[in-house]
Amino acid sequence: MKLIAQVKLNTTPEQLAALKKTIKQANVAGNYISNVAWESKTFSQYRLHKLVYHTVRDKFELTAQVVIRCIAKVADAYKLDRKRQRAFKPLGAITYDDRILRWYADKSEVSIWTVEGRMRISFVCGDKQRELLKTRQGESDLILFRDQLFLSATCEINEPIPTKGKDVLGLDFGIVNIAVDSDARIYSGKTVNNVRYRHRRLRAKLQSKGTKAAKRLLKKLSGKEARFARQVNHTISKQIVRLAKDTERYLAIEDLTGIRVRITARREQRAILHGWSFYQLRSFLEYKSKLAGVNLVLVDPRNTSRTCPACGCVDKHNRPNQSVFKCIQCGFSGLADYIAATNIRRGATVNSPYFSTRSVS
Repeated sequence: MKLIAQVKLNTTPEQLAALKKTIKQANVAGNYISNVAWESKTFSQYRLHKLVYHTVRDKFELTAQVVIRCIAKVADAYKLDRKRQRAFKPLGAITYDDRILRWYADKSEVSIWTVEGRMRISFVCGDKQRELLKTRQGESDLILFRDQLFLSATCEINEPIPTKGKDVLGLDFGIVNIAVDSDARIYSGKTVNNVRYRHRRLRAKLQSKGTKAAKRLLKKLSGKEARFARQVNHTISKQIVRLAKDTERYLAIEDLTGIRVRITARREQRAILHGWSFYQLRSFLEYKSKLAGVNLVLVDPRNTSRTCPACGCVDKHNRPNQSVFKCIQCGFSGLADYIAATNIRRGATVNSPYFSTRSVS
């Protein structure tokens, strides 16, 4: 499994200036290559290399390996689709490989190529990142964020063999409650929703004001809400995976792929719906469960909140409001999210996952 270890570079003003210049030069070269690719309709990395390599080296004074990485970046950008020309921001991230970036993890240093020559720069990171760096493989991305430089290294770690759980822990995602499991544990979204509401209201107020001071404050607040939500999702996913592992169960969650396209929402609900980071929570659950050796399965979410677990009646009127479930046929009632989690658990029990007995390399 691939994980990312991010470290912060402790640059001097001269080193920061040299790396900024390198990033700008590489992105200018990338835009030139993208323009050639678009005009000539040449999107294959091999053919694009033959077409632009020598010109880019002479024109932008970049080392051979940086040019190769720029060509690869352009070719990768056109893999998504070829309907529009790709362009790169002046200070967008650039990629390094082992020929132009060498790690000295034991000394907390890297040797990195710049347009001003090779530079030896120290870095800082946490214990978890340092342990991950022992399994580093392939490329690393150089990222400039708020005038600070970071390196994101790709690390390949071995996954433990998932154990066959004795039971299933069903999990229902929501907006009012971020998650509710089939044990009736509620992971409330009240705090997150309050923070989002405050930030949304403050952003609207500052944007309407439009002064320089308001814009400075908007820039300062940028990303704060997302970082808070990410931390909450990390905490919740860690608790859920630990619970499943300790009780020897595997996880069953809703497959909510494409939910924003499938459903309609009133105007006042759109900001709440599109601020719902359920995909991030799902991705955290997926990689944490793999690390813990807990199997995770996806269940079709259709009618999970409308199906009565007692009599099997499926009707939209079983859900009179957001929080309550009450069966119109047998009268069974309870917390709607808990009922959904129970149905997800049952759905996973019917379609139990296949457990491989082979070792994972």
